[in-house]
Amino acid sequence: MNILKSVHDQVVARNPNEPEFLQAVEEVLESLEPVAEKHPEWVAAGIFDRLVEPERQIVFRVSWVDDDGQVHVNRGFRVQFNSAIGPYKGGLRLHPSVNLGIIKFLGFEQIFKNSLTGLPIGGGKGGSDFNPRGRSDHEIMRFCQSFMTELWRHVGPDTDVPAGDIGTGAREIGYMYGQYKRLSNTHTGVLTGKGLDWGGSLVRTQATGYGLCYFMEEAMKAKGKSFKQSTVSISGSGNVAIFAHEKATEMGAKVVTMSDSDGYIHDPDGVDLELIKEIKLVRRARIHEYAKEKPNATYTQGCTGIWTVPCDIALPSATQNELDGDAAAALIKNGCFAVGEGANMPATPDAVKQFLENKIIYGPAKAANAGGVATSALEMSQNSMRLSWSFEEVDEKLQQIMVDIYKAASEAAAEYGDADNLVLGSNIAGFEKVATSMYQHGVAY
Repeated sequence: MNILKSVHDQVVARNPNEPEFLQAVEEVLESLEPVAEKHPEWVAAGIFDRLVEPERQIVFRVSWVDDDGQVHVNRGFRVQFNSAIGPYKGGLRLHPSVNLGIIKFLGFEQIFKNSLTGLPIGGGKGGSDFNPRGRSDHEIMRFCQSFMTELWRHVGPDTDVPAGDIGTGAREIGYMYGQYKRLSNTHTGVLTGKGLDWGGSLVRTQATGYGLCYFMEEAMKAKGKSFKQSTVSISGSGNVAIFAHEKATEMGAKVVTMSDSDGYIHDPDGVDLELIKEIKLVRRARIHEYAKEKPNATYTQGCTGIWTVPCDIALPSATQNELDGDAAAALIKNGCFAVGEGANMPATPDAVKQFLENKIIYGPAKAANAGGVATSALEMSQNSMRLSWSFEEVDEKLQQIMVDIYKAASEAAAEYGDADNLVLGSNIAGFEKVATSMYQHGVAY
């Protein structure tokens, strides 16, 4: 880092206790160094300095009452990072690990991911350190209503359109939307991931997992590879993992692993998707239940060993930094030829370095998992037009968006001298559109 070193140093000085955010910023700024050399006018206009500083950071108290009448206090967040190309767009994460630094990291990544979709949406992220696990429906409803009682004044269909994320599914979105509608006296497209009967879009549930496979299939096709007759290892068992499994299987692959935060399963016969859906989506149970019903499957406590299972393609789809350098080395040793990120920043910098050095086909999160936010933007379009598209129409649009994202990243990587580096290409392709808009809006923007 040369031209952008002062930008990086300022970020470190201002955000010393936010490792995930600093990790994301460092990776992006390293990629953007050649862009800074090519566009001194962007450097002079402070584009890079402004890029790494959120436009707005909102932190608020969320008080709610459990079923026993006990009062709980959580902390809510919304980071509105960049609106240069459209209203802020990004999910709401409900998990005890949530803090301001994690939300900033996610919101920063969202800028580039949203830009890559080609749709007019800016970057933002939000959530709370509330843990929905083990809570009753009524407790979750009361939390969501309290959360939205504050958040509603900061969002809107032309300002900021949140979506779901870890811990925030259709149930939570429903409770939040009900409270937003009650407070605002409007029925708008302010949240995405809504129910199909009140403004939701078909394919939204499947979108991130499907989009991950569409992107990786296009990336692999360029190297003469495919999902067909390949063995796939997937981490996670939420919507991303489940529907990546569904689409990869449809494309001819065999998925042999899945996981949750307790541990992972390995089924050499191929993970039974319908049983996983029953366990995770209907029973809301833990994944170890799978091994009780499948005699050839094994369950292992803890998640790090999942990447020691031999596979051709790895799709880390659980959480950030779940795949470290040792895991990357194990995947490479066992013959893995492609890694696609279904989660946000699941591979550590050491792991990414090994993938790139060993010419692994590597799809970074901001490109590979952009299908979810792309379909959210399609939901926004349908809400604005007061109509609904068929499953086939939305799926076709999603597939084309993911193909276009691969092409944009690949072409940018080639233009800047590293044709196989989709990390470089994704960062540059996502950034240039945002930077152009910021520059044209003026320095005061």
